[in-house]
Amino acid sequence: MNSSNVRLTLGGKNIHLIGTAHVSKESIAEVTAAIRAEDKPSMVCVELDQGRFSAITNQDNWERLNITRVLREGKGFLLMANITLASFQRRLGNELGVKPGEEMLAAVNTAQEMGIAYSLCDREVQTTLRRAWTRCSLWSKCKLLAALLSSAFVTEKLNAEEIENLKNSNELDGMMGELSNYLPTVKETLIDERDLYLAAKIWEAAAESSGDKANSTLAVVGAGHLRGIQTHLEKFAAGEKLPDLNQLESIPSKNVLSKAAKWIIPVIILALLTVGFVRADFDQFLEKLLTYVLWNGGLAALGCIIALGHPLAILVSFLCAPFTTFIPFIGVGMLSGLVQATVRKPSVADAENIAADAASLKGMYRNRITRVLLVFFLSSLGSSIATFVSGSVLVDFVVKLFRTQA
Repeated sequence: MNSSNVRLTLGGKNIHLIGTAHVSKESIAEVTAAIRAEDKPSMVCVELDQGRFSAITNQDNWERLNITRVLREGKGFLLMANITLASFQRRLGNELGVKPGEEMLAAVNTAQEMGIAYSLCDREVQTTLRRAWTRCSLWSKCKLLAALLSSAFVTEKLNAEEIENLKNSNELDGMMGELSNYLPTVKETLIDERDLYLAAKIWEAAAESSGDKANSTLAVVGAGHLRGIQTHLEKFAAGEKLPDLNQLESIPSKNVLSKAAKWIIPVIILALLTVGFVRADFDQFLEKLLTYVLWNGGLAALGCIIALGHPLAILVSFLCAPFTTFIPFIGVGMLSGLVQATVRKPSVADAENIAADAASLKGMYRNRITRVLLVFFLSSLGSSIATFVSGSVLVDFVVKLFRTQA
């Protein structure tokens, strides 16, 4: 028996874990054969949530995407992460002739064909992404976006043998170690929390099982979760209490310090401008105020230009960036993105091709939905850089004022 195929008898429950690679033909065959076996399971659990299951089974899922609502709700970065992950898996699958998650769908279809009950045992992907995003520091968020974007455009190709090797513990240990070192908070949310969540759902699904093999539970999960799930199942069998799933499904609320942090930079910039206005002569103050406006508006507009935004979106970026610095909950990217989506309204074809187009830089510029996201992201990035640059200019200005007037 290989390391991606584990049979457990715990607390009177027979649980068969199959670790898969999500774009593997071998995994599809292994899962299907296990369900059709003579000692077929009485329950099949799959590492899918309702949202991803709908995305796989409903071809028109992306067509219902409302990009303007996404931006208004402040979910632009989450959508970028979701699309980038989907496009990366899609590209790998296209190279191997397998759709991402096809082994999970094969498990559900085979279970239905055999009259076997099945359960979607994963946490909603939007919940996972929002928990990861909320718990990340600003620096970690930048690293996460950089990693996602670089993975979308990487040109290295993996063959079928290399994909299968990803199920081996040595390969996985190395990958998990790298992720833990690079983004420990993200690894905890994407992997560790979901190991616990999946194990709890699998244990609940197997609760009515007995020692009879005919009442066993088969769980199909990504190979990266296999070891963690097995560890948690063994702990449950030893008497450890199951986790509160409602807590794992909730979005952590920000503490007072976190809520106040987003106002720190606006308050500092406003304080520097106020001091400059009070202590400097009007011409000096006007010169530095103009510097602040040009830096903020200029870099935000430059980001929008790089995204090939509509002239109106570029103008909005330039005019609004100096003001949105003082309003953390209304970023310049939201405004420029909304303008871009209004004047260059995405079509149904853009929605249908979004995952494929997001796999290349050329496709992202061609697709109107991803173009909106580029405008949103790059104008936001330009404004953020400008805030720190112009802030340093104002700090230098105020320090010199105090020195000359001391």
